[in-house]
Amino acid sequence: MAYRLSATRLQTYRRCAQAYYWRYEKRLPGPAGFGGTALGTSLHRCLAQFHGDWDAQDPQPSRDWLAQCWHAIATDLNQEQQHEGWQILETYYREQIQPQATWQRPLAIEGRIQATLVLEGIEFLVSGRYDRLDLREDGLHLVDYKSAKRLEPPRPEQIDVQLGLYQLALEQRYGQLKSLSLVHLRSGQAYRYGCTTQQREAVLEQIATLAQQIRSDQQWQPQVGEQCRSCGYRRYCPAVNAEAEPIPETITSSSDRRIQLSLAL
Repeated sequence: MAYRLSATRLQTYRRCAQAYYWRYEKRLPGPAGFGGTALGTSLHRCLAQFHGDWDAQDPQPSRDWLAQCWHAIATDLNQEQQHEGWQILETYYREQIQPQATWQRPLAIEGRIQATLVLEGIEFLVSGRYDRLDLREDGLHLVDYKSAKRLEPPRPEQIDVQLGLYQLALEQRYGQLKSLSLVHLRSGQAYRYGCTTQQREAVLEQIATLAQQIRSDQQWQPQVGEQCRSCGYRRYCPAVNAEAEPIPETITSSSDRRIQLSLAL
């Protein structure tokens, strides 16, 4: 049997098993997510073409080539979005492209990764997408673009889980991942995180623990802590709320045994 997982699910489970159960097993309404925007999608498409299709005989992709890519991609945006997008791309070019005298074509652009993992007799399907995978002299480096107006660097526990999952997924095809870089397009700033054996082992341990929990007692005990302040399920939790609301009837996911480890950041 396989079970559905994600980086967010692993982080949720580590913070509080009960919140995990309510969110993913009981499917209780929780905090709303944020979808992508047309501008953000266009920026990602532009950079995929910019890095993937440039003439590698040139020492680095040119600003004119970036403008050509943007003009072709941004046709469905309004004038304000086109202008804003070009300003963002100029910042990216100035901060990330110009400082490097030479470039080489990435190993992969907007690629998919998929691998299988069996722990405690349970099969997990590890899959996801990434923006760019570079092969340099010292190994593989993953690059992910962020187009939000503000980017707060991930907490250490978040990046450890994300990197650990990327390592598990990529090593079966490409080998050891060396780093992950989060590039904030609006500021041109990059946050680089190195991969360690400890990150990989920590994720394996989390998945194994979750597998044991699913197979055995299924108690999903609450873990009281700082995370309770922002928990979307606080109103149902007697551990922090003396007047906890009754849990609404929902359709559980117990019949769904197909799992995917999503690597979205």
